[in-house]
This record gives sequence, structure tokens and C-alpha cells, in this order.
Amino acid sequence: MAGSKTQFDADVQKALLKTKGVYFPVKTGLLTRLLIMKAPCRSLYPNPEDEFCAPEIGPSWEIITSYEETFLNNIRSNVHYFHHIAPIVVERLHPDGYMIINGHHRWAAARRINQAKIPVQIVNLMHSADVKKILANSTHEKRAALDLDEVLLRGEDDPFLEKPLPFPWNRLYRERIRLGVPALFHQLEKSGYDIWLYSFQYHSADAIQGFFRRYHVHVDGVITAVEKRQAAGREDGESLEKLIQNKYRCTLHIDNESVLQIFRDTKEHREFPLSGAPDTWSQEIVDMLEKLESESGKAGKAI
Repeated sequence: MAGSKTQFDADVQKALLKTKGVYFPVKTGLLTRLLIMKAPCRSLYPNPEDEFCAPEIGPSWEIITSYEETFLNNIRSNVHYFHHIAPIVVERLHPDGYMIINGHHRWAAARRINQAKIPVQIVNLMHSADVKKILANSTHEKRAALDLDEVLLRGEDDPFLEKPLPFPWNRLYRERIRLGVPALFHQLEKSGYDIWLYSFQYHSADAIQGFFRRYHVHVDGVITAVEKRQAAGREDGESLEKLIQNKYRCTLHIDNESVLQIFRDTKEHREFPLSGAPDTWSQEIVDMLEKLESESGKAGKAI
């Protein structure tokens, strides 16, 4: 086993000093994300925003030791040391290397047993600069917010799915979406809503936008790893959401069984229940949007 705990802590602090003020995340193209499956351990840098690097919290040596034992047992069993272990989620950095988004303890364990390379998943997250640019370019006062994983994505066994994308896009985008989502997004765009998707998973934001473009609809923003960002409580999470909330006069929170309409200034809200039937979900929301547009038109004439 390589190095002591004290030495490893010193190496982490050294890496943080090296990247501070010099390194920053850059976007990675789809082809590169698909081709790079492993990265050298020494090309990965700890994330200063993560509690792993916080002196008052720091890494859990119990977790690191557990991963070390798992990796060594896998090696003894002649299987890859990351067998049944998820790849480390990273962002590419300028001038070189990758910032760890999720998987610090796995990275630490791999380094301490002298593994040269680690399986990685490269993602492009939306940061405050990306969000500010989207908001500055938007002319809309309304947004629709949807949970990507719980509301839009579905398993292959679901009977109410959109047709899979044609080849070769079905090889690049293996996700399946519920029936009616493209039609709903088209109506939301037509009604003057920006569309924001949220996920607790580590999706690449531009990959999700590209996926929906193949269904001929536009997604404005994708905020992923929501729970992790909220836990960081700094640039991401709550501050990102505050930026978005301050932009829009009205927000529709669209769920599986209801739609919640909230007005920013008055805090007024209305809830529109849905039947919960998967085959009519989209049509019920489209009907509700048309009703809201009709109400808005009548109110405008009255004024």
C-alpha cells in the first residue's frame, strides 16, 4: 500500500495548491467523452468544493480502506479492480487533467494501491457562467421545470414510450422518454416557456440537450447532480437556482401527477392535478397550457 494517511493528505493539499487560480473546467466533445474510458490516476485532481477536501471534514479513511480491500480482492480474483464499481465522474480541465466530481474515495483507494489508471465518465456540467448566459439570452418570463429521472426518462419495459431514435443516434443516446414528451415540450416553447431539467444523476448537460434535439425540441438548461451541488452550498445548488428563479415571473413545476404554477412576485400558486394515467399525461398538460393561455388572453383584453 502506497504512502501513509499523512502523506496522502499532504498530496491532496499540494494538488489543491497546484490547481488554484490556474485550472478551470472546459467542455469536452461527444467523441472524446465516448473514447476516453480510463485516465491516469495522477491526472485526476480533487475538487476543492467537495467535503473530501475540507479540513474540518476530510476524507473518510474507513471508506477508502473498504475500497482498497475491494480492489485488492478483485485483483486477486483476476478481475478488473473496478469490477462492479461505478467509474469516477470528472470534468476536463485546462491546461490538463480532470477535476473529480464524484468518486474521491475510489480515486484515493486506487492511488494508494498504485493503480496507474482509473475508469472515468467525463461530463460537462452547467456552471453559473453557463446559466447566466442562458438567462441573459432568454426573452421569456416563464419557465417549466421537470425532473429528468423521475418524470421524463423511462425503462425499456414501459409500454408508453416515444419511438427509439434511428441509427446511429440510438447508439449514442440509449435513454428512452415517456410518450408525449416532445409534443409537450413543443407546446411549452410555443407558449413562451423556457424548459429547465433537473437531475440527481451526473448527466452531461450538452448530451441531454443533444438527445432532445433529436426529437426536434429545445431544452434551455440542464442542472444535474442537484443533491451534490446543494450539499456544496457555494457556487452551485441553491445559488444557481436563485439565479434562475429571479429571471422568471412564473414557473410551472411539472410532475407525474400534478402541475404547480408559482408566481415569483406574489408567491401565489395554483395546483393542477393530473389523472396519473401515463397514456394521457402529456395531453392533459397541453390542455392545461391552452386553458392558461386562454385565461391570460381574456385578462389582457379586460385590462
